[in-house]
Amino acid sequence: MIDSVSDFLARVRNASSAGHDVVVMPVSKHRVELARVLVEQGYVRNSVVDKEKKSLTLGLKYLDGREPVLKGGRRVSRPGRRVYVEARKIPLVRDGIGEAVLSTSQGVMSGRQAYKRGIGGEFLFEVW
Repeated sequence: MIDSVSDFLARVRNASSAGHDVVVMPVSKHRVELARVLVEQGYVRNSVVDKEKKSLTLGLKYLDGREPVLKGGRRVSRPGRRVYVEARKIPLVRDGIGEAVLSTSQGVMSGRQAYKRGIGGEFLFEVW
């Protein structure tokens, strides 16, 4: 697999738009950190790592009428074109409705957390 972040985002986005309750994918430390950020920001219910099956299961979240909480996402930094942002230049996603996800020297975190801590990093993707 060339780009595990794009694969992670595509799996979550596709399962959410299809109305699935959970999405299962191969586990890695980086994917566990990405899932942790999405849980903290309220885009998914929970994340469970199954060490025997080597899988990561995310419980997807829906509003009334099965409207997905995570409506979309876009990969920003790619293997062929890395995008880095300074702490004071972290963008607002959809005028503050969405969330940026960054990989910093202190780990993977949301754009708001990185801004509060005053650290920049690689702008992995944005969700709304």
